[in-house]
Amino acid sequence: MYTDIVMDHLTNPRNMGEIDNADGVGQIGNPVCGDIMRITIRVKDGVLEDIKFKTFGCGAAIATSSIVTQMMHGKTIKDALALTNKHVAEELGGLPVNKLHCSNLAADALHLAIKDYLTKNPGIVEGIDPADIVVKDDHEDEHGPSCGSI
Repeated sequence: MYTDIVMDHLTNPRNMGEIDNADGVGQIGNPVCGDIMRITIRVKDGVLEDIKFKTFGCGAAIATSSIVTQMMHGKTIKDALALTNKHVAEELGGLPVNKLHCSNLAADALHLAIKDYLTKNPGIVEGIDPADIVVKDDHEDEHGPSCGSI
């Protein structure tokens, strides 16, 4: 069902926790399966210097949160905003169809953390308006059958 990479991030999650006094916080959830992801970031000179996550949800939700923090650590704000759910799923070696929504949630939580940071620091990253960062409020329509299990 899950790739070895997914299982590794599920059983040994990277960057789990929360950054105290984070520069940006993004939280998103899915009302259908109950997944809730929270990503906190610390930014220095336009680069994600630190990134952590807290996730309540299935194994895929934990794995996608973990891999996003690993992929984006040390990346620029602009690079992080280019992250898509497809990138996340590919980095994990694929996800079952009924778990692909987790990759959307993880990317969106990151984008919301960046939006929060940019809203608090207007004009800090040239050419990026936080109002242009749009994520879905709920991902209810993205679920496949039997989503709620590991």
